[in-house]
Amino acid sequence: MAAKTRPKSDAPDASDRVSRIREGVTAAILEHRLLPGTKLGEDEIGEIYGASRTLVRTALQQLAHEGIVNIEKNRGAFVARPTPADAREVFEARRLIEPTIVDHAIDAMSPAWLDRLQQHLTEEREAELRGDARASVRLSGEFHKLVAEMSGHSIYIGFLKEMIARSSLIILLYRRHDTPACGTDHHAGIVAAIRNRDKQAARAQMLSHLTEIEDELFLKDPAADELRLADVLGV
Repeated sequence: MAAKTRPKSDAPDASDRVSRIREGVTAAILEHRLLPGTKLGEDEIGEIYGASRTLVRTALQQLAHEGIVNIEKNRGAFVARPTPADAREVFEARRLIEPTIVDHAIDAMSPAWLDRLQQHLTEEREAELRGDARASVRLSGEFHKLVAEMSGHSIYIGFLKEMIARSSLIILLYRRHDTPACGTDHHAGIVAAIRNRDKQAARAQMLSHLTEIEDELFLKDPAADELRLADVLGV
């Protein structure tokens, strides 16, 4: 007697759809196509990805856990709006872990990894030359993720992916001007130090790079604005 065929589970498809929603929203944030404060309607996202509201809600809850989305009771989900204090904490955390990540990357260095890093630098320069700002922003974040993947440290990779998405929102909100916040020259210097297996230089390059990105931000507390406005308009 032939065995009965068990119905195919929807779980793998459901997991894939949740991942696609997460990756799509994150990519849009990295490329500055989704702005801080944008409402993320469950029905609309469901139509875009062919997913149920349950799956959309699961994806948004996961993004909220990472600090990329805010979920407000009776209002729905919105792209997060990090505060100046949030920005300082994110870059402090990145300065703590990324020098260690680059140490591990040097330990794991291989010709194949160096080729990948060099190819990435080429893609960054090409995007910069053609004036593709969205691609430049995305590739800048992906450079840091690539170095983390090279390190092979799964915990750091997870932390950094979350912080890069938060950094993109922060840069969008607080950057002083339109010059690149994460320049290819900085990345080239990091790659050169990795190639030379110079951990001290690589750590110094990474710290300097992250500090320079933060220094390009205009981080001021909203309360300070209100006080100054009161001084100006008060009678």
